[in-house]
This record gives sequence, C-alpha cells and structure tokens, in this order.
Amino acid sequence: MEKLTYKDAGVDVNEGAKAVKLMKEHVKKTFTENVLCGLGGFGGLFELDLEGYKKPVLVSGTDGVGTKLKIAFLMDKHDTVGRDCVAMCVNDILCQGAKPLFFLDYVATGKLKSEHIADIVKGIADGCIDAKCSLVGGETAEMPGFYSTGEYDMAGFAVGIVEKEKIIDGSTIKEDDVLIGLPSSGIHSNGYSLVRKLFFDTLGWKVQDHIEELGCTLGEELLKPTRIYVDVCTKVMEKFSVKGMVHMTGGGFYENIPRILPKGLGVEVDLGSFKVLPIFNLMQSKGNLETKEMFSTFNMGIGMIMIVSKEDAKETMEYLKGLDERAYMIGRVTSKEGVHLCQK
Repeated sequence: MEKLTYKDAGVDVNEGAKAVKLMKEHVKKTFTENVLCGLGGFGGLFELDLEGYKKPVLVSGTDGVGTKLKIAFLMDKHDTVGRDCVAMCVNDILCQGAKPLFFLDYVATGKLKSEHIADIVKGIADGCIDAKCSLVGGETAEMPGFYSTGEYDMAGFAVGIVEKEKIIDGSTIKEDDVLIGLPSSGIHSNGYSLVRKLFFDTLGWKVQDHIEELGCTLGEELLKPTRIYVDVCTKVMEKFSVKGMVHMTGGGFYENIPRILPKGLGVEVDLGSFKVLPIFNLMQSKGNLETKEMFSTFNMGIGMIMIVSKEDAKETMEYLKGLDERAYMIGRVTSKEGVHLCQK
C-alpha cells in the first residue's frame, strides 16, 4: 500500500500557509493599539479601554453572506464578499447602539486557493476599516468532499461596546415618532435565492450581460457590497436621542421593523418618500412580483432606519444633510400594529 499524505486526502498544508502569508498585510491594516496579538496565535487578544464608561456592556453578533456567494463564484471575484460579511454583523450590533470593537471570520472551502482566501480576507479587512474595528482572528478550513470545487462559505462574528444606559432597545418609541431611512447600496446580502431564480433560472440572463436599466453588468450590480452604517449612525447617536434602529435584512420591511417596536404599535411607510433603486424596479417588472412580496423580501433602497421623536426629526434630517447623507423621512409610528404601506 502506498504511503498516504494529508495532501493525498485533499488538504494542502503548504497552500494554507501561503494563504496566511498573503492575508497578513490586509489584516494588519485593521489593527489598533488595543490589539495585542498578531496572526498565528490560538486566540485574538484585545485590550478593552473602558475610560468614559460607567457600566459598559458588550454586544455581539454573527452572520454570513448567504447565496450571494454564488455570484462571486460565477464572477470569479472574491474581494468584496468579505465586506458584506462584516457589514451584516456590525450593522446588527449597531442597532443596539454599540461601537464595534473587533471582528473574527470563518471561511470553509473544498479546495483551498491561497489567492482566493487572500482576496476574501482583503474584503473583510476593508469592511473592518470602514466599521472602525479590528480583525483579530479567524479560521480557514479546507474540507475536501464537503464543498464543490471553487466554492466556499463564510461567517463573521462582531463584538462591540455600549454604555448600559445608552442601549437602544426601542422601549421609548411612541406614536408619532418618525422613521428616518438611510439609503442602501443595492440588494445588500439578502433575498439572493429569489434573485438567482429570477435572473438565472427564469430569465436565463448571465452575469456578463450588460443591463441598460442598471448601467452595468448584472454581475457587477449583484455583487455591490452591503453598506456599512457605523460612521454616520454613530455621529447621529452622539448628537440626538435615537429611540430605535432597524437593519434592513432578510424579511424586508414587514419582519424587521416590528422587531424594535413596543407592543401595540405599528408603522406607516410612505411609498414614494424615498428612491427605490433601479435593481428593485427591474426585478419587480421582470418577475411580476407584487409590491408586498418586494417589501417582504428586499430593502427596496433603505438599508438602515432610525426612529426619532417628531420634535427631533427635522433637526436630525438637517444634520444628516450636513454629513452629505441622503436621508429620507419615510414614515411614522402609529397605534395600529403591523407595517402599513401608504401611497403618498
């Protein structure tokens, strides 16, 4: 019997070492003085600076990128989906008022290609820089026979901090409070099973197809990274009393907004109060999708919602304008439970 090696089984340790070497430069760009470790340790070390906090609370979140990864495989472009992974995690913990501190990632693949892994980590590092947090560790797993050739999956884990008395939990939201929507950069990272079924299975389009309505190829549109809202929302929270925040992810308007509302309250969302992105109009027309289905699945052009008092709404909008942020007053809190779309 021939002598077997790990490489014979499909795992190339040398390729893994090469991947670590290639990703180092990207990871180091995210380090702050709080990071006490480099790559290669068994755990990431992060020194907490608690100056200014009376009762600090750690806030954690985890998420992935979902079937949007299929677009990266088709495009053979892997340097943006890492940013999606960071965004999905940090935007979630931001909704509790947390400032992101550090991030960890997990990438699993069937056959490890060091260049692909380095590109993925570059995207993660870029996202961490935007979110002002450090990439302190991660795991790359080569799992032959588990994933198809050229495919991988990924997940992220974010930890942030917030003063206990400043935790945003929606408990103070009341009738007539105002919903301020911040624009999304595109589909973000949700609803891609429907997206792929429509464009690839039903319409037979290819990622290389140039779509006039979008001004780019289909693949370029579908790979646009999820926007990270840490910077703008942190500035608003420092100046105004934000009662609730909603990260518009899977489930669209109908599932996400009620998560932050006290019992007995609902919202009215004014159709026409914000710009619906061309990709959503295209999907609705080509797929013959009902408006409720669209708002139940996609962000429709609004990636983050902040709920403020009626009295603070105008000043908050003016402040956002001063930040060069195109924000919209998209609706209000009502005494009627549920999410109600209103024609403005």
